[in-house]
Amino acid sequence: MLEICAIASGSNGNCYYIGNEKDAVLIDAGISCKQILKRATERGIDTQKIKAIFITHEHSDHSRGARVTAKRLHIPVYMTSRTYLATYNNLKPDYPKFFAPGDKIEVGKFVVHSFLKNHDASEPCSFRIEYNGKNVGVFTDIGEPCDNVNANLQMCDALFLESNYDETLLREGRYPFYLKQRIASSNGHLSNIQALKLIEEFAGENLIYIFLSHLSAENNTPEVAFETFKTLHSKYNIQLTSRYHASDIFNIE
Repeated sequence: MLEICAIASGSNGNCYYIGNEKDAVLIDAGISCKQILKRATERGIDTQKIKAIFITHEHSDHSRGARVTAKRLHIPVYMTSRTYLATYNNLKPDYPKFFAPGDKIEVGKFVVHSFLKNHDASEPCSFRIEYNGKNVGVFTDIGEPCDNVNANLQMCDALFLESNYDETLLREGRYPFYLKQRIASSNGHLSNIQALKLIEEFAGENLIYIFLSHLSAENNTPEVAFETFKTLHSKYNIQLTSRYHASDIFNIE
């Protein structure tokens, strides 16, 4: 059985937990070590099961807590060499393990599939975590879905899916024009509508859980994101994630 939890999800920090009976991994560690361990413990997660951290890209809302968390738990941090070089020096893990996009990394009985995506980072990757025939995807920070994203989505039973911004709220909001352009670009973030269309076009038949993730505090609201997916509420178990606290733990059998 798989258990999954969004420890943190938002433009201020991201961290996603995927575990089984003996082992677990974190995808991103974009909040402090203190908060990662506190939130996990509050949800009843045994943090000693965590065997590795995987970093999607160098932006601090995905890498901020990796170095200290890895030292505290005595676990490796997996990232590409280009991501490592682009990471702020004070956030670089002491003993990184490098992979190339497209590699499959085994952690216990997990197989972590890495693949390139479109985002304004040095070598941005997303991950699909496979265990006992089940697959969990962590698909955030995607400006425009590519063939890699589409193909891996089709294999997922559960998905942490970026639903970063509402197009109207972004357009009419207070962000400067250059930042609005960056967010909405092909190397920026997925809007609510883009995320919806991605599911409608490429979701596989095994998909059950969709966790709307990486919501912007300025250009989105949980209510707006959830309402955008109303046409799919009867087909999938759609959950909201939070920047303030960990989600409930969900089991995939």
